[in-house]
Amino acid sequence: MTGADALVSTLADHGVTACFANPGTSEMHLVTALDRETRINSVLCLFEGVATGAADGYGRVKGEPAMTLLHLGAGYLNGGANIHNAKRAKTPMVNVIGDHAVDHRKYDAPLNSDIMGLAGPNSIWIKSADSVGATGKLAAEAWAASFGPEPGPVSLILPADSAWTEGGVKGGAARRPSLRQTPPEKIEAAAAAIGRASQPVILINGTALSEEGLGHAARLKKAGIRIITDTFYAKMRRGAGVFAPDRMQYFAEGAMDDLEGSDVMILAGTHKPAAFFAYPGKPSLLVPEGCTVLDLGGADTDSAKTLAALADAMGAHEAAPSAPLDKPDAPTGALDARAVGKSVARHMPENAIVSDDGVSNSMPVFLSTIKAEPHDWMGLTGGAIGQGLPLALGAAVAAPDRKVIALTGDGAGMYTVQALWSMAREQTDVTTVVFVNHTYRILNIELARTGAGNPGPTAKDMLEIGGPDIDWVSLSESMGVPATAVTTAEDFDAAFEDAMKQTGPRLIAAIVPG
Repeated sequence: MTGADALVSTLADHGVTACFANPGTSEMHLVTALDRETRINSVLCLFEGVATGAADGYGRVKGEPAMTLLHLGAGYLNGGANIHNAKRAKTPMVNVIGDHAVDHRKYDAPLNSDIMGLAGPNSIWIKSADSVGATGKLAAEAWAASFGPEPGPVSLILPADSAWTEGGVKGGAARRPSLRQTPPEKIEAAAAAIGRASQPVILINGTALSEEGLGHAARLKKAGIRIITDTFYAKMRRGAGVFAPDRMQYFAEGAMDDLEGSDVMILAGTHKPAAFFAYPGKPSLLVPEGCTVLDLGGADTDSAKTLAALADAMGAHEAAPSAPLDKPDAPTGALDARAVGKSVARHMPENAIVSDDGVSNSMPVFLSTIKAEPHDWMGLTGGAIGQGLPLALGAAVAAPDRKVIALTGDGAGMYTVQALWSMAREQTDVTTVVFVNHTYRILNIELARTGAGNPGPTAKDMLEIGGPDIDWVSLSESMGVPATAVTTAEDFDAAFEDAMKQTGPRLIAAIVPG
């Protein structure tokens, strides 16, 4: 058994069933080890950012880590943005990073780099298997470490000689860490504070966004407490019959206006809310002046159980009602995000998964689907666009029996457009909706908000992506994904309905206002 065999088979022994890979020369023995390990489905990705984003989507849906295979430090850096998103999503993920042979490092070959230094900041655990005997042991350790207690991406560096040398030994069974429980005294203190408050609010994330957790949140809502989610989260159950909490607003001034008067803020599965960016004269911390903040635990805690315990402590047994199924009428006229939202709400099947990277066009679709068929919604946790297509790819690999819908902007989609090729190759059931407006619309909004002044020709060119306009139909079809472009609400509704009735990858280019 080689070191590569020991690593791969140990991960398979622990239930890893998918590897999203972009290998190079240093990883050839890992490639052949994956050929021998039939329990792992290996998916080739043409860009490392697709591989890491797909592993994120897989982990969010499956609740188990996928493996990525990355080529040295440069390959890790190519996938770094979506590892950043995965770390913010608290997604378990095992990144296996190939490296030069241990004795070859000292010669500083062109691809040599400080992988520990590069990968460390976005890894909750990182080690290098510098001998063949360590490969299996560290693989088991990496798997367990990906669960936390605060889950996230881990990085296992595998030098080429550790991979090719015989003498590998599989790692023993590792124990999966559990999320922590909030101490009873903190629950009692929060219940007492809520009892004294005139306008209490609970900010939730993590397992509180599961159907079970939202059921407990509905009990607290019925007791008179406002429930708000973080602006972006890894995955939330929503739709008809599921309690729908409010959502923290994206812009700081909107969030502060919305929270005005709140005198107690309880945190469950999250931390104090902060504005995405600093703006002149606007707050960074989104907590009203005079509001008391009580922390019932962050991402390392089981926030669903925290809400259950808090509701029990308050004697809150009755739940606030959830909305019944209510599908809108067919949209007509000009095509915009609201029309897209209506069509998605009308035709999305039960238990679909939505990957949201639609940037400025997402919110109307989000609001339109509150009463749609029950589904899961995955958000842009780390703010690094280019997540939507890879996330959808990974979700479809994790749940091949569920329809996956990817919402993306044309600018965001171009970051990781190679995901379409992998969708076609794997025949994943993903319908991609691209909002085509030939501009970085969100940046035009931010230009005004930051007070950077009126844009001249150079600034305008930096914020527009037309001239030449991207032909999404040709681009998609060149990678094997059937596509159509639509300009009216009626045409979009027909195209989306057809996509929901078919299986396999499809793309709809929705031409919307810029």
